[in-house]
Amino acid sequence: MFRYLILVVFIAQAAIGQESLKTVTAEPGDGILSLLRKQGVNPYEIFDEFVALNNHDLRDSVHLIAGKTYVIPKFELETVPIVDSIQKQSTDVKKLESATYAIFGEKHKTVIAKSERLKGNVYYLVSGHGGPDPGAMGVYAGKTISEDEYAYDITLRLAKELLAHGAMVYIIIQDENDGIRDERVLEIDHDEVAYPNKTIPLNQVARLKQRVEIVNDLYKSNKGKYQRLIVTHVDSRSVGQNIDVFFYYHENSKNGKKLAESIHSTFDAKYKKYQPNRSYAGTFEDRTSLYLVKKTHPAMTFIEIGNIRNAKDQVRIVDPDNRQALAKWISEGVLLDFEEE
Repeated sequence: MFRYLILVVFIAQAAIGQESLKTVTAEPGDGILSLLRKQGVNPYEIFDEFVALNNHDLRDSVHLIAGKTYVIPKFELETVPIVDSIQKQSTDVKKLESATYAIFGEKHKTVIAKSERLKGNVYYLVSGHGGPDPGAMGVYAGKTISEDEYAYDITLRLAKELLAHGAMVYIIIQDENDGIRDERVLEIDHDEVAYPNKTIPLNQVARLKQRVEIVNDLYKSNKGKYQRLIVTHVDSRSVGQNIDVFFYYHENSKNGKKLAESIHSTFDAKYKKYQPNRSYAGTFEDRTSLYLVKKTHPAMTFIEIGNIRNAKDQVRIVDPDNRQALAKWISEGVLLDFEEE
């Protein structure tokens, strides 16, 4: 199970000087993440800059086109030298603090510190459904896909972003053997549990009540700290209905409204930057009728990522690059919300 005891390690990072920006040609099957990894760079660190530099040659502002040449932003190559060579590093080598979290999976377990902008803040992250309830179902490439797997993957990616900025993060729904996945089709299982290791009830009311009690108990134990709750779902409206990302909050929560509005405005700005020919139709609004919105104590926002039954939304949901971008944009909205307090 996930623990909050942080194992600190140090990674030597050598800055590589570049006279000019490097270019690389996309091969069939390449995504932004895989393309950047091939260049020896952490793709999450320069994802936004890459999109901004290459927007005119990206399909839907996030997809590579095979055969096109793309510009690689300047970056610092991460290396892990052997023990004997650490002593030989020059004095200008910068050491970065990092921590490992098994819940993110072997490939993604290392979280490199970006800042302490959220230090002392507490965030509760709840991905929709899980355990015996897979949530909304859809079909992609002839395979059944479920809401809970994609909501969970986005939630893990968001948790990693928040941790990188010094936050304390509670992942309320957990699957110890999934981790962050870079596949398009995420296999369905039913072994998720509720924090710290509680069986998730089949009954919907019991399931929601369990999550409310967990969050409210943790909220009480962290009394006096800055606390926020983010709930992530993938909508299941009619098959033909394509939706943008929506944000809900409690009508009587000033802080919840501000959180929802901050993330919404971040998404609006990103769409204007990366998809100038397409307006953003997502909204933020009060939705007190939702059980978790009504019953939980922390200021919160309830996010609907898209419609898992709609072919256009599926493109956004199944692409790991898109899931990473969604998580990063949510995290930027969280930073905006806190720093405009």
